[in-house]
Amino acid sequence: MLEIVRTDHDVAIRCRGKIVAGVTDYLYAEVGRQIPGTQRIVLDLTELTHMDSMGLGTIVRLYVSAKSAGCRVQLINLGPRIQKLLGVTKLLTVFTTVGETGISYL
Repeated sequence: MLEIVRTDHDVAIRCRGKIVAGVTDYLYAEVGRQIPGTQRIVLDLTELTHMDSMGLGTIVRLYVSAKSAGCRVQLINLGPRIQKLLGVTKLLTVFTTVGETGISYL
């Protein structure tokens, strides 16, 4: 589900499949481990097919945890369904979205 690539101060995490109830604890734990000592975490959602309210809540929890540690969370490659979900919940204004498919983000 997750592929993690770390550079000196940045971490890119490619999410695959679904972020739904049942996998959100794993996502939070794995990404949460990356926060200390990191300036920026980029969540690549290219291969994300579905996100439910638990997944959305987990992304928000990660954002809050990272921000309190002085780390930025950015989203990249939002599919139409995920972009619509973030738009409806007004979270597109909270998250920084960067890049498009094929653009290096680290």
